[in-house]
Amino acid sequence: MLSEQAKKLQEAMQKALEHTRHEFNALHTGKASPAMVESVLVDVYGSSSRLRDIAAITTPDARMIVIQPWDRGLASEIEKGIRKANIGLNPSTEGAVIRCPVPEMSKQRRTELVKVSEGIAEHGRVGVRAARKEAMDVIKHLEKEGVISEDDLKRLEKDIQKHTDRSIADIAKLLEDKEKELMR
Repeated sequence: MLSEQAKKLQEAMQKALEHTRHEFNALHTGKASPAMVESVLVDVYGSSSRLRDIAAITTPDARMIVIQPWDRGLASEIEKGIRKANIGLNPSTEGAVIRCPVPEMSKQRRTELVKVSEGIAEHGRVGVRAARKEAMDVIKHLEKEGVISEDDLKRLEKDIQKHTDRSIADIAKLLEDKEKELMR
């Protein structure tokens, strides 16, 4: 029972950490990354699909994203989807290939993105703290029910706090790395 709860806690905290990492990767830093466009929604075949599901996305250099749709007829729809997403890219179609040059970022835009990244990190920390609260509630309930002793409760609370501190430190490291990347 307790090992199951510990596993749930670790999974929840890992999920918050991975979500934060994914959100950071999607932030436009002036350096081309497939993550910048992979979740752009494109209207194809009467429904919306993520770009990563309908095309190959590559970055041949630090300033260019190249998209090759698996169905050549989707190139114009992909271009429309990228423009509609309003992510600061200006795609151009050359045959069946869509090229998206990544523009240089201004100092002001970099500062704005640092603030956005701080918000993303805070969202991740909130997710970790929510997982911590849920785990604490479970062990307190188990102690009330007499399943675990008060000593076990204190030991488990320390373990949960240790996992929480480690996850929050990981998020802080991700934020620090992202800020350095943005301010380059």
